[in-house]
Amino acid sequence: MNVPLWLWFAVIGLILLMLTIDLVAHRRAHIISVREAAAWSAVWVLMGVAFGGVVWLGYGAEFGQQYFAGYVIEKSLAVDNVFVWAIIFAFFGVPREYQHRVLFLGVLGALVFRGIFIAAGSAIISGAEWVLYLFAAFLIFTGYRMLKQRDEHIDPERSRTLKLFRRFVPMTDSFYGQRLLVRKGGVLLATPLLAVLVMVEVTDIVFAVDSIPAIFAVTDEVFLVFTANAFAILGLRAMYFLLADLIHRFIYLKVGLALVLVWVGIKMMLKVDLYYIPTTVSLTVIITILAVAIAASLVATRGQGRCGLSSPSGSPFRKATEEEMAEIQPLRGKNGLVAGSSSGSGPNSD
Repeated sequence: MNVPLWLWFAVIGLILLMLTIDLVAHRRAHIISVREAAAWSAVWVLMGVAFGGVVWLGYGAEFGQQYFAGYVIEKSLAVDNVFVWAIIFAFFGVPREYQHRVLFLGVLGALVFRGIFIAAGSAIISGAEWVLYLFAAFLIFTGYRMLKQRDEHIDPERSRTLKLFRRFVPMTDSFYGQRLLVRKGGVLLATPLLAVLVMVEVTDIVFAVDSIPAIFAVTDEVFLVFTANAFAILGLRAMYFLLADLIHRFIYLKVGLALVLVWVGIKMMLKVDLYYIPTTVSLTVIITILAVAIAASLVATRGQGRCGLSSPSGSPFRKATEEEMAEIQPLRGKNGLVAGSSSGSGPNSD
């Protein structure tokens, strides 16, 4: 697959343009409604599908199917990210109007880290194809572990990331609007929102360890691996606000995701020296597994409405009072940069 340099720049430019539009559209802190989340989800999915159509027309059906197979894998595995985010937000009691900014920065970081992982993975595979056996074994083991631990969930209180953050980074117990850092009494402090962002980033890196090898099972083309990842990740924020209150209904989704990982692991193992399973077959199997898992979940939980996770009782984190907001100082007194100005909001943004 011969991809000219200008096409790489065009795709990256499109991604940056859409991120800018999304940021501008949500520049003011507000609660994302289900209707708004559904509209944005549709926009991101249509973009991902349209790009796949362009690949199909420009490079043929085989590469088009490889892109869609990778896109479906990444999109489905990303749903697990959504559920973990919901648990993290509930633990910290993050006000809903502040969640979009955290996820925007989280997705931006995810694009960068995954780009690095994809480049590294491609270099490793091209230098030693036998590594595919290790990737395949890892995917099969991960699928088995996910199936065995399908009823277990992350516990933020026991998170090593949070423990290290609290140990080395001074932090307030209050949310100061969408600010990640504040200065009080001459001391620079992190807000709970920065701790949430760090946990979101670390969580995505952990999930990328599973998803990046999985997509290499269906395509060796770095361009397709990157674009399938990018377009799947771009819609994660909207997907979160659409599905976060429906976690309790997807009771069989982890079973489906586990089976998908096992399937792509088997496909990767076979394709090295034995047999290449056609992309059409792979895509059909993946979609069938996910469709059955989702349908079975919705049927088993029919009649249940939306129900978000509740914050733990006695949560130590809260919104700052007006008096506390008035006490914050500029991060840099010389040039007047206001604390948390990277969030694009003033002292009364909340």
